[in-house]
Amino acid sequence: MENSIFELQYALDTFYFLVCGALVMWMAAGFAMLEAGLVRSKNTTEILTKNVALFAVSCTMYLVCGYHLMYGGDWFLSGIVADGVAGAEEPATYAPSADFFFQVVFVATAMSIVSGAVAERMKLWAFLAFAVVMTGVIYPMEGAWTWGGEAVFGMYTLGDLGFSDFAGSGIVHMAGAAAALAGVLLLGARKGKYGKNGEVNAIPGANLPLATLGTFILWMGWFGFNGGSVLATASVESANSVAVVFMNTNAAAAGGLIAALIVARILFGKADLTMALNGALAGLVAITAEPSTPSALQATLFGALGGVLVVFSILTLDKLKIDDPVGAISVHGVVGLLGLILVPFTNDGASLSGQLIGAATIFIWVFATSMIVWAILKAVMGIRISEEEEFNGADLAECGMEAYPEFTTK
Repeated sequence: MENSIFELQYALDTFYFLVCGALVMWMAAGFAMLEAGLVRSKNTTEILTKNVALFAVSCTMYLVCGYHLMYGGDWFLSGIVADGVAGAEEPATYAPSADFFFQVVFVATAMSIVSGAVAERMKLWAFLAFAVVMTGVIYPMEGAWTWGGEAVFGMYTLGDLGFSDFAGSGIVHMAGAAAALAGVLLLGARKGKYGKNGEVNAIPGANLPLATLGTFILWMGWFGFNGGSVLATASVESANSVAVVFMNTNAAAAGGLIAALIVARILFGKADLTMALNGALAGLVAITAEPSTPSALQATLFGALGGVLVVFSILTLDKLKIDDPVGAISVHGVVGLLGLILVPFTNDGASLSGQLIGAATIFIWVFATSMIVWAILKAVMGIRISEEEEFNGADLAECGMEAYPEFTTK
């Protein structure tokens, strides 16, 4: 009887893991649609190529070496065996290959964050070269120090310091934003974004319906992102936890959108759709660090804090002339840090000092290593398209085709 119950639990948890992983994979489509909607039409094909290619690169590099660096075991997944995950002390209660699949879509999410921030002026192949290092080495190393439980360069263990990040506000989102920030600083702003007198010139996206669709896809995929991080659903306790996580994830997104919309109305006198979309995503990022312990009202308030913060962060980065076409650094980086800071308010197992040390560890490692990689790529092959290519659009320069050729005149 006990064996039959274990087999049923194993099957249900494995199935749940795979479905949640598929939902997170669907977030890749959300990022692609969001970014395609927020860039100009002449850069649409290139940004879509980046998104679909980075997903393939991420999956391959994590298979080759990323999983090994993050969780131990043998190279090329030969350490994944039938009765447990590589490096685990006890047999898993779900198929180990399902664990790998769930982990690999997370690393792809981190890389997706980078593509939007460097949009409209970065070379395609330089970006993909960076993706190889980011998903094969940089992300897995900080993942090993956090979810992997290894000591940071043999000095200290973040878990022992009171660091907790349930589904990756810092480990995934802030890490992606740190890599993006390093790239943006070396890349520079788009031509015409900032005037000589310091004024900020808006560069509207080409397709706001597409951006809205992308946000809804991300919103839906986030249930797999956070819900899957419970790691089980085949018991009363885990099923209740999954339900709470789903509820709080949705509540935070709603709170973030409403707050960002209200702040935009106060600041600009209009309902700004792009700020509303980023507000929803900010709410989702804010709750990702700990969606299982807040009440529904607390989750809504946490999301609202993220929605307010993201508006001011986007405006501040523009004042600093840090050009981020989709607001990725603000949504995933600044609000990712907020999410980590909020954890101790509802989770007694986390401490504020542990959260800050963990955040600093993640940011410094990812930012510093990314800056080095970007600098090498800049010196070796260049990372920015020419001014003429930027004027004509990255679609023609990098891909040789346009997303909307019927609207162009020759």
